[in-house]
Amino acid sequence: MSADEPLVLGIETSCDETGIGIVRGRRLLSNRIASSMDEHARYGGVVPEVAARAHLEALVPTIESAVAEAGIDLDDLDAVAVTIGPGLAGALMVGVGAAKALAVSLGKPLYAVNHLVGHVGADLLAPDADDIEYPTVALLVSGGHTSLLLVRDLVDDVALLGETIDDAAGEAFDKVARVLGLPYPGGPQIDRAAAAGDPAAIRFPRGLTLPKDLERHRYDFSFSGLKTAVARWVEKREADGEPVPVADVAASFREAVVDVLITKAIAACRDHDVPRLLLGGGVVANRRLREVAGERAAAAGVALRIPPLDLCTDNGAMIAVLGAERLRAGKPPSSLGAAADSTLPVTLIQVP
Repeated sequence: MSADEPLVLGIETSCDETGIGIVRGRRLLSNRIASSMDEHARYGGVVPEVAARAHLEALVPTIESAVAEAGIDLDDLDAVAVTIGPGLAGALMVGVGAAKALAVSLGKPLYAVNHLVGHVGADLLAPDADDIEYPTVALLVSGGHTSLLLVRDLVDDVALLGETIDDAAGEAFDKVARVLGLPYPGGPQIDRAAAAGDPAAIRFPRGLTLPKDLERHRYDFSFSGLKTAVARWVEKREADGEPVPVADVAASFREAVVDVLITKAIAACRDHDVPRLLLGGGVVANRRLREVAGERAAAAGVALRIPPLDLCTDNGAMIAVLGAERLRAGKPPSSLGAAADSTLPVTLIQVP
């Protein structure tokens, strides 16, 4: 094994995507993803049992595909890394079980790591990426998580500044899309519809931004009230017999979400005197989010980093590189008794 470039396979099964990634140190060799999104579309959202069964079916062929793409043999691996939480309990159990079996059969160490911290580590896999400077503020936005982190060290010290107290941003996109008659998943559909709309057409509420809210929830998020406000607005238009301007509603809703996300992220940078912001999670694919983040970060003198978009969504490569970083830092592997934890705190980077 090269001390600086360990060969690690990562397994990610926290939600509806079976991700297998292989890295050599910080060099990406393979990133294969099998998604069960189409199976969930008929229900308008992720069904945990369906996701778990899909992972069972997809794991072996996805591992085989990733190994072939990387041009390695499984025996060549220095370690196996896996998402142990947070996420859907049943889905996590499938990945953790597979990782343990692989580690035991190959006689390799197991690194059971945190899904959210993995999203931060994904930035290390960008072509010609520099080291992450510490401390940095990280904003993670996905269908299941909306979290604001203070990362003092990727392998040793990650603190939670704030998170959603109800719906995650991606979940709100899905629900509003349903209100507007748009298909699942809602994020890309809202983004497309919003392209033809006016973001200032409707002033939707910005959750937890009033002075009284900021005293207790300065870095927390809430999108449930926004979702309800959109639904009520649409219901009133329909009750009055007026057409619903889908593009304007989508653009105005998207603007409200983006405004809150970036305002709080920049505030965290300012309050903690950290001139660095890293974005991660599938919602980062939203064009307006990236655009506003770039504008406001530049205005605030904050350096903005965004991993390649194919590494922002859930994937095994980010888990592999986090495992590789832990291994490089001399951190001991996890026990085979490590159990999936659907509510794993972000402060626990690796389960012992």
